[in-house]
This record gives sequence, structure tokens and C-alpha cells, in this order.
Amino acid sequence: MTQYIDGFVLPVPRKHLDEYASVAGQVAKIWKEYGALAYFEFVGDDLTLTGTRSFLEVIDVKENEVIVFGWTLFPTKQTRDRANAKVPNDPRMTDLVSPLTNSERVIFDAQRMVFGGFRSLLPAPEQNAG
Repeated sequence: MTQYIDGFVLPVPRKHLDEYASVAGQVAKIWKEYGALAYFEFVGDDLTLTGTRSFLEVIDVKENEVIVFGWTLFPTKQTRDRANAKVPNDPRMTDLVSPLTNSERVIFDAQRMVFGGFRSLLPAPEQNAG
């Protein structure tokens, strides 16, 4: 099993979620150009489970924010490493992300994002059939 993912969780101001989603859709296409197999982002809906810490606590979400959870799937860690070296330098990324990080109305705050790279532990369900 060589697949690899980058996973992330971040808060987004509820009133800017549509704008964030529009940018995320364009960002997904760029990641795929650099080798990602798939790119996913989901908005938190059911974020509490008795006896556990929630994303809401870990990120210290404010009342006007929602949690976005996402991951980018790569065929290998090497593909991921190459993409992570190139994507931030792609001029389209600067154009897309700059409005989200404007200090007058921050939509994306990397300081509050939780991130990590993950190698496969179990096979994908289609590989596990039979």
C-alpha cells in the first residue's frame, strides 16, 4: 500500500463559507494537476461524542465559525512531496489564497489549521472486498 494523504482541519467564518468553497474548488484542480488523485473538503455537522475531544475544542472555534475537514489523496508519498514543493509556488495559488488571508477579513488562518501527512494503515474498501 503506497497511497498517502495530507489531512487538515480548519475554522472558516460561516459568512465566508461560500467564498472559501469557491476557492477550494479551484485549489483542488491545482492539486490534481500536480499529482493528487482526489481532493475532499467537508463542513462539520455532528462534531461531538461523549468522552472525546471535538475539533471544536482543539481548534477553539468561535461562534461565527464552522469546521472544515479535508484531505488530499496521493498515489505515493513521493508524489505528495513533489506536489507540496510545487503547489505553494504556483502563481495561481497566490492569486486564490491572498483574498482569504487579507488581514482586514481573515477567512483562512493557517495558524489555526491542524495538518498532517498520513500513510496507509488499512486497504481501501474496494481493496478489502472478498
